[in-house]
Amino acid sequence: MGKSLLDLLEPQHSLAAILSDAVSVVMPRNRQELLDMALGGPGRDYFEVIYDVPERGQILEATISRCRNGVAVNFPDVLMRRRDPDCMVIADKQPTDKERFEDRYGEPFEPLREQIFAWLKQQPLVVLPFMAGSAEIAFPALLVCPANAAFFAAALADLQGMIPAGELPDDFAPRAVIYLAPPFRHTHFAGRQVVIHNRTASLHEIFSLNLYPGPSAKKGIYGVLLSIGEHEGWITAHASTVRMVTPYDNEIVIMHEGASGGGKSEMLEHVQRQADGRLLLGQNVLTGERRYLNLGQACQIHPVTDDMALCHPSLQNGNGKLVLSDAEKAWFVRINHITHYGTDPHLEKLCTHPAEPLIFLNLVGVPGSTCLIWEHIEDEPGRRCPNPRVILPRQMVPNVVNEPVEVDVRSLGLRTPPCTRDHPTFGIVGILHFLPPALGWLWRLAAPRGHDNPSITVGGGLVSEGVGSYWPFATGRRVDHANLLLQQIRNAPNVRFTLIPNQHIGAWRVGFMPQWLAREYLARRGAARFKPGQLVPARFPLLGYTLFAMQIEGVQVPRWMLEVNLQSDVGNEAYDEGARQIQAFFAAELPPLLNEPDLDPLGKEIIRCCLDGGQLADYERLIPSSRL
Repeated sequence: MGKSLLDLLEPQHSLAAILSDAVSVVMPRNRQELLDMALGGPGRDYFEVIYDVPERGQILEATISRCRNGVAVNFPDVLMRRRDPDCMVIADKQPTDKERFEDRYGEPFEPLREQIFAWLKQQPLVVLPFMAGSAEIAFPALLVCPANAAFFAAALADLQGMIPAGELPDDFAPRAVIYLAPPFRHTHFAGRQVVIHNRTASLHEIFSLNLYPGPSAKKGIYGVLLSIGEHEGWITAHASTVRMVTPYDNEIVIMHEGASGGGKSEMLEHVQRQADGRLLLGQNVLTGERRYLNLGQACQIHPVTDDMALCHPSLQNGNGKLVLSDAEKAWFVRINHITHYGTDPHLEKLCTHPAEPLIFLNLVGVPGSTCLIWEHIEDEPGRRCPNPRVILPRQMVPNVVNEPVEVDVRSLGLRTPPCTRDHPTFGIVGILHFLPPALGWLWRLAAPRGHDNPSITVGGGLVSEGVGSYWPFATGRRVDHANLLLQQIRNAPNVRFTLIPNQHIGAWRVGFMPQWLAREYLARRGAARFKPGQLVPARFPLLGYTLFAMQIEGVQVPRWMLEVNLQSDVGNEAYDEGARQIQAFFAAELPPLLNEPDLDPLGKEIIRCCLDGGQLADYERLIPSSRL
């Protein structure tokens, strides 16, 4: 160690020219230096990120406030407060199913690339080296950003770690670089979020033209890992993972996948209780009736991953289970459901009195105050921003698991709307469904975004996020990821698959209670097989099996929460209409893959089975499993 970054780069490297010509370059020594830079210098409590934009004058992009428990970052532009699902565009000529820059904008990318480089050379810069990936498998990468956007560098340093100045390995050769250039969203893209991926033979370039870190510092790096895995034959799954420890010291690992808003972060949270300690199972949207459950002692929660689960071949141990490790150093936790004090005392305590300052986004932050995670900024008077966030370093999370784990259950979360006789919808999913592996693959292949998604700017209902629910962040071909996902499932035959709704079950508003109850049930049940009669086929085959009865610590869950057609406010007719909507969704999403000559033949069989109205026995035959 000891060489500078410039010493390690080839002279013809684009980055070398930027670093040589820039006004100044700072490689931070530690996190505190980054936080001070984010506020304009040590001792300052408030900073505004402003850029001069030709023909527009000065534009305020972000405000940074130093609070007692961290820094609060806010964006005056409402469109910058959550991820635009269409912000990714591909600038290179490598294989991709995503929209290319030239096709979307009608001109080549190279002139803009050179303009961005020229602009960066005119700025004081922060350069942040880091390792993208997990503690076991990681790849060298860099961020290059204007110094007045140091909060962005601090956010990335939390999410992926940082290599301090003076500690750069002599063999450091970046596989990816993020270039941050916010003014260009105004000069070239009418103020929209744009993140451009440019994959070269040796380097994955990401050009982030907006300051909200979700599409680039987080999902952009996710795209880098997916691109590397696509070429090497492995996946970074879009999943939270938790090790549940029962009151009897039994353990089970649940990997919870799904589109944004599908409950990944919530799977790591403690179950929310009422003031008297009861659990609110749900509230009827028609009558206002509430149902409660009593659960004395819940399981211990040992979090493993929050959003990015790296499933590298070197981690697999041949036990028939998927092995994974966390691909992040901190978690980008959405807290829109925390609307008042006492909603989640555990997370509230972590964020109000952290061991070190945290980074908050889209929360009210006044210099010198304590940033409270239930005080969300408003997009307009009376309308809260739906995407408040806190970046929570792993080392602050109680009972966090720092080694790879074997997965026992792969669950998939689905945001569901209310379903009633008068307004039938796809909200027909019961509290817990068990799927044959072939159906587990199908649901991940389509990965519906679901109802009222808080994490993105547009879209709703049964809109597909695609393969594994990580497709919005991938840069390559859908068919390659479909094959990798199918191969991954076949190689781990000792994993059980479940489907869990959130928000609504039929006519009942339930929030995330289904997955909190499901993990308690699954943990207590462990790996035991079901006896005849304990599982019953769902009325709709794509929903697999449901439980005939569900009991947790002597507490019986109402059967109409398991089989939604039994609800008096739903019935068979509304249920069947919801089933028709789900079937139509799959019928619209799956056929294009059948036209891909590279699709695994087994995958084609599974898709044809679905399009032909296959039954449960058909799916069980395609990928046999002993875990139902």
